Amino acid sequence: MQAAVLLLACAVAAAAWLWAIERKKRRSAEHEMERTRMLFEVSLEINSTIHKQDLLQTIMKSTAEVVNAEASSIILVDNQTNELYFELALGSKGDEVREIRLAMGEGIAGWVAQTGESVRIDDAARDPRWSSKVANKVDYVTRNMLCVPVKNRGEVVGVIQVLNKRGSKSFDERDEQLLKSIAAPTAIALENAVLYEALEKSLQALRETTSVKEKMEGELRIARDIQMSFLPKKQTETFRAVPFDFSFGTIDEVAASAEGLIAGSAAKVAEVGALLRPAREVGGDFYNYYPIDGRHLLIILGDVSDKGIPAALFMAVTLTLLKARMQPGRFPGEVLSEVNEELCRDESAMFATIWCGLLDMETGDLTYCDGGHCTPYIVSKEGTVTPLKARKGLPLGAMEEAQYYDQRVSLAAGDSVVLYTDGITEAEDADQRQFGSARLSELLSGVARMSAEAAAQELLASVDSFANGAPQSDDIAVLVVNWGRSASA
Repeated sequence: MQAAVLLLACAVAAAAWLWAIERKKRRSAEHEMERTRMLFEVSLEINSTIHKQDLLQTIMKSTAEVVNAEASSIILVDNQTNELYFELALGSKGDEVREIRLAMGEGIAGWVAQTGESVRIDDAARDPRWSSKVANKVDYVTRNMLCVPVKNRGEVVGVIQVLNKRGSKSFDERDEQLLKSIAAPTAIALENAVLYEALEKSLQALRETTSVKEKMEGELRIARDIQMSFLPKKQTETFRAVPFDFSFGTIDEVAASAEGLIAGSAAKVAEVGALLRPAREVGGDFYNYYPIDGRHLLIILGDVSDKGIPAALFMAVTLTLLKARMQPGRFPGEVLSEVNEELCRDESAMFATIWCGLLDMETGDLTYCDGGHCTPYIVSKEGTVTPLKARKGLPLGAMEEAQYYDQRVSLAAGDSVVLYTDGITEAEDADQRQFGSARLSELLSGVARMSAEAAAQELLASVDSFANGAPQSDDIAVLVVNWGRSASA
């Protein structure tokens, strides 16, 4: 009888032990799911704006909420003076706080910026690194704090700090890991915001400068430099799909892993060739192409409604907005919708037709969106020419709340996609006859096996031959993508 009781007691104890373990696992999973949800929401908020002041305010609000802190601040590094400063400071004494500058290494934030290491402090006033510069200005008592660096390409560009854990508690290791996870997307968002702010300032300065210039040559030279700086440095380039997850690891680790995979990969490649020839020294046509991640290639070709300096400025803003918005996991339709709203807010009289595509270099699947642009063509390796028709949206900047639609097509190995602006089809000879779509389609059947660069050049040479010396009346841009040829082809 005693043995049975003992056996039963052991069974109950084992069951309780297993239940406790299972409960602990469940709580751990629930905590991890909650952490993932919070990080996802914070990432969405951070990427919801490209304007620097709005971004900083969002970061401060989100970080305080995530770690349950009374206050939060982000301090940026001034590389010119090697100091830290508050770009955004709220409250009645915000102006005074913005005047404060911390030397690199000064205070806890300066120490984090200098060392690149995170720090948790339970009693801030007793820490030997503590600086009372800010506290004295705002009359705020700091009990405890958590401070992490914001790094971009290995360089510290700022510091996020949260103050006073609510409920008279201290910040723990989980809070530190959460804040570090927020710091990573913050660095990218800040870089985009800084670039956009610099562009806006440059464009405004350019408008003010060029409005008083008397020499047209100076204006055109400045505008052409701006326009060409936003286009790819190379007119032809080859990309290869890389079966590697770029979401994890440092930049050096990603580069090393990707290099090794590329060397041993037999993946298909995408070869791009492009050219641009303005009717004047500067124009409104534009293109861009670059890999979004290890397997997706972004392709853009567009045409601004105006010519000259205003068109070059509008083009620069459009390309900057597209680059800032187009991130892994996003598609052309939603990105064009957001860019259109940004352009419409400026109340410019200009607009831009655009064709935007996202090519999966591994499968050949092409997701694209047409904003009122010329219909592209798919050219098979046998020379069959097929118009790539789409449900067209309005040009960018033409109307608020315009709808843009994603469509998909699967390319076969050896297929080419040919994009162009209306400077091709509307090119005229001395008798004002146009080159036209029929002549273009006939020409494309003969460039099927050419390299992308050669095909683009052949198209331009044919237009010049047709014009036979007649002046070019419109800007010309061409972009050709060959997909599915082996790396050795």
